[in-house]
Amino acid sequence: MKRIIKSNSEGLTIEVSDISGQQEQLLAGFKACQQGRCSCPTNEYEKLDALNIETVNGNIRLTLKAKSGQVLDGSEVQKCLDHTGKKIVSSS
Repeated sequence: MKRIIKSNSEGLTIEVSDISGQQEQLLAGFKACQQGRCSCPTNEYEKLDALNIETVNGNIRLTLKAKSGQVLDGSEVQKCLDHTGKKIVSSS
């Protein structure tokens, strides 16, 4: 699973690729976070206002919008992506 994290004025955009065979499991993991059931080992989730999930050409695009006055830390979000990826691999 490859990830590209880009900062923008509202938060972060993450492109997740090389996910063949794991797309449904990853989407389920990301949707759990979207619904407030995030199990990531970081407090970044507390800064999150909205999480949008899209599938584009077999890849997943996550758009994270920070709460007003908050800044999302890409390195902390990377920990969340690593955590989610490990959960998917270990359950396969």
